Amino acid sequence: MTAVLEAQLCHGASSPVPESLLVVVAHPDDEAFGCGSVLARAARMGMRTAVLCATRGELGEPAPGSGIVRADLGRVREAELRAGCGLLGVDRVDLLDFTDSGVSGDPVPGSLANADPVHVQELVAAHIDELRPDVVVTLDASDGHRDHAIMRDAMLAATTSVDGHQPDGAYLFCLARSLMTRFTGSQEYGTPDELITSEVDVSDLLDVRWRAIRAHASQVPPFDAMPPDLQYGFLATDRLRRVIPEGVVGRDLDLAWLY
Repeated sequence: MTAVLEAQLCHGASSPVPESLLVVVAHPDDEAFGCGSVLARAARMGMRTAVLCATRGELGEPAPGSGIVRADLGRVREAELRAGCGLLGVDRVDLLDFTDSGVSGDPVPGSLANADPVHVQELVAAHIDELRPDVVVTLDASDGHRDHAIMRDAMLAATTSVDGHQPDGAYLFCLARSLMTRFTGSQEYGTPDELITSEVDVSDLLDVRWRAIRAHASQVPPFDAMPPDLQYGFLATDRLRRVIPEGVVGRDLDLAWLY
């Protein structure tokens, strides 16, 4: 009996558990702050898990009191990425070697925002072709960060290309607009709730997710600025929008392994 099948039977999944998952992100901490529960569940189900990160997050803001200088931040954050992924049970971590673009301002040479979008897509597609994941997940980019949007668009283009490997499912990990409005006071951020196709209770994974979040000690997680009920709303429920194939709303049977 394979590890995936054994986990499926123990977890009570009603449809076959995929063999592999790839999470595509822009910066170290995106995998934990965003998709941490997805990765942890997949690992516990015996799936092969991988993270592809575009940058080392060199333009992040070092946490007050961390003693980290900006010149060292990329090296520190790569180490945090690998440590956090280790806590989540991720099998493989790869980086694309772009530099962080920052939230605004003119992108510098070598930064993700300064790269040819087609080139970024080709790099993501090559990674997908190599790993041949059954499921691919990336952030919805509804927080407004341009690097998140670039990686979202690259993933969507790569997974719909007729020339390469096409996963069985591709998903956007969503920040619900209702929660983001409470957090920011603006309706500018977040995916409209009605576009979210699946909501999954992941409260049993809160402990491992928090440990992965805290592995990014150079950064201050946004959850620290939230009241407890809002923090729980973000972290105890995963919200995903299925983009490949489209048209699945409600209890997505292909996500039965995550429930």
